[in-house]
Amino acid sequence: MDRRNWIKNGILLGAMAKMGLPMAWSQDAGAYRKVERPIPRSKPNKIEVIEFFWYGCPHCFHFEPALNAWVKKLPADVYFHRIPVAWPSKRVNFAGHQKLYFTLEAMGLVDQYHDKVFDAMHVQKKRLDSDAEIFDLAQSFGLNREQFANTFKSFSVNAKCKQAVDLATAYGVDGVPTLGIDGKFTTSASVAGSEENALRVASALIERERQASKT
Repeated sequence: MDRRNWIKNGILLGAMAKMGLPMAWSQDAGAYRKVERPIPRSKPNKIEVIEFFWYGCPHCFHFEPALNAWVKKLPADVYFHRIPVAWPSKRVNFAGHQKLYFTLEAMGLVDQYHDKVFDAMHVQKKRLDSDAEIFDLAQSFGLNREQFANTFKSFSVNAKCKQAVDLATAYGVDGVPTLGIDGKFTTSASVAGSEENALRVASALIERERQASKT
């Protein structure tokens, strides 16, 4: 281990201790994973945090309240955003659900309807297996069906979807929900042991990146 990595790991362990995490939770203990090739930040002056998710995932649905509370407390130097995943499947409409999110984003409606989509799938048990079902859902929200459909099919939304697939691949995401931290690390409940621990580890990694940038 070179001096720079020794310093960075010391920063992380110090942050974990400060936040009440067991000192044994190091990279070797599996509390987080390193990204194979670091990914540039979307915003150069911000520490980037990404939630990779899928609307149909029950774990993502149950993670939302804790995640939302955590996001509200993030410092100003952290840029948080969501990326919906889409894996190849003949049974599950991953691509449609991904486009649903980016359509809401393009229309400036994520804050208003993101949680409602989760409720539709997990409380109302709507599978959203087709574009038509997704357009029906948008219409039930009071949105203009034609406008929503046109945005859903637009070049810009399709481009966002391709970028999302590439980003999830670069991060090595193989399950959701997963948190990506600053293009260098990922953590999740399955890796860290629980949702609460995943958020604690993410906070410690954010602090590590903040302190490392000062050295």
